[in-house]
Amino acid sequence: MVRFIASMTILSFFLCTCVSAQEAESVHWLSFEQLEDSLAVQPKKVFIDFYTDWCVYCRKMDRVVFTKAEVIELLNEEYYAVRFNAESDAVVSFSGRQLINDQIGQSRTPLHQVAQLLALRDGQFTAPSLVILDETFSIRSRHFEYLDSKRLLKALR
Repeated sequence: MVRFIASMTILSFFLCTCVSAQEAESVHWLSFEQLEDSLAVQPKKVFIDFYTDWCVYCRKMDRVVFTKAEVIELLNEEYYAVRFNAESDAVVSFSGRQLINDQIGQSRTPLHQVAQLLALRDGQFTAPSLVILDETFSIRSRHFEYLDSKRLLKALR
């Protein structure tokens, strides 16, 4: 029995260590619904990565920037991070509103209302679009281009 308990304790420790290591190796991306719940419990800065499926630089940020330990640590500790496909057909419930992609079927690159509200520059969307909000959900900065890890860390600090 003692041997079984010792084995279970070691197994539990190993599993917890593996889970903790895996969590630290990636950004904890939230949906907008999860973001709203999290903000209600604890206000925190928000980072939103607006991407599209066709965007080469968006995929490069996923591979090169969002895998850097320093970027992961800063986003996970100081921000609520959201990834959102700007051309999504999802219905997003946020702040008592239902936001949709009302351009589907009308445009070759239909832009979701969430992206229209937060990620336009001069009425145009460019992917990737990165939006940084303060604790009161006010826009602190927006970036309409690929940012390497050094430039992203500077923007986040």
